[in-house]
Amino acid sequence: MLTANKLMPQGGGLAPVLLKRAATVELDWDVRQKSRFDATDSQGRQIGVFLPRGTAVRGGDVLVAEDGSLIKVIAAKQPVLVITHCSEHGTPFDLTRAAYHLGNRHVPIELKPDHLKIEPDHVLAGMLRSMHLIVREAEEAFEPEGGAYGAHGGGHGHSHGAAPVGPVLHPDAYAAPHAHDHGHDHSHGHSH
Repeated sequence: MLTANKLMPQGGGLAPVLLKRAATVELDWDVRQKSRFDATDSQGRQIGVFLPRGTAVRGGDVLVAEDGSLIKVIAAKQPVLVITHCSEHGTPFDLTRAAYHLGNRHVPIELKPDHLKIEPDHVLAGMLRSMHLIVREAEEAFEPEGGAYGAHGGGHGHSHGAAPVGPVLHPDAYAAPHAHDHGHDHSHGHSH
């Protein structure tokens, strides 16, 4: 087994020709969030990855093996929930509210200007639908935010030492009241 214990975020500093020639390894988020894992690259080699604790591997990152070979990481498609706002009953700001509530639950979230992505969870899907958001199942790459203190592209490494202050309100406390007797169902025809 070949060992890789160095990570080059997004292949920074490598010539494009080297990246083009590099072996690849396709990994889902469950594997990429670990600092130690085994994988098989596109050349059929078994790779043992040993990175510093807390290191998350992102799609586009490059692992450097002990023999100097490069292995480019591809974020594998995996089941996700794609969350968008309902233009009939809400606004794009509803995505900000959803991200806030998901963040309070420490749910890994991929943030995009027009949608959010999370790993499948029927309870969270129900909560989001109750907030008048559209939730659909998809098979896509998942790149959640690293967090303010996450390894690899994260924050500035200090603690403010204070817990959040104030009540945590139920998501329905923020929902604007409106009737749903006009034939519009917030399941939007997608299965739970």
